[in-house]
Amino acid sequence: MQKRMSGSTWMKAAQALLLAVAVCFWTGAASDSARFNNLSHRLMCTCGCAQLLGECNHVGCTESGRERNELSAAIASGATDDQILGSFAAKYGVTALAAPPTKGFSLVAWVAPFAVFAAALLGTILLVRHWSLGRAAASAQAMTPEMVALREKIRRETEAGADGGV
Repeated sequence: MQKRMSGSTWMKAAQALLLAVAVCFWTGAASDSARFNNLSHRLMCTCGCAQLLGECNHVGCTESGRERNELSAAIASGATDDQILGSFAAKYGVTALAAPPTKGFSLVAWVAPFAVFAAALLGTILLVRHWSLGRAAASAQAMTPEMVALREKIRRETEAGADGGV
């Protein structure tokens, strides 16, 4: 004979499981190795290989080992992530960051090409529309009575030829 769990027992079990998962994620996110992994993937190796600092593995890299040691020392000293990223940007330039800052000139430098492309596309569309409307208006105004008569004659002759008549 099985005993069924009541609704409140299920609720308590679900709360305990949720608490255990939250504690695991919280302790895992706070560990130095997790921070090192996170930060090393937010920085670029400055040797010119165009790889993330955490992924730079080419033979003879003179920069990645020194930068990784510098990152480990900064984490061990208790610096925040923003302080570490700021110190790398100050020492090696903004190109040491894998993602550009979203403020100041860097934001403008990332948004401007898309804005210029959108403006050029809109200008091209408006220009082509202006040309096509201008051509239709010009052709309607430039038709003299002789041209209208000639156009009608050509239309009648080509229709007659298409029907098989001469």
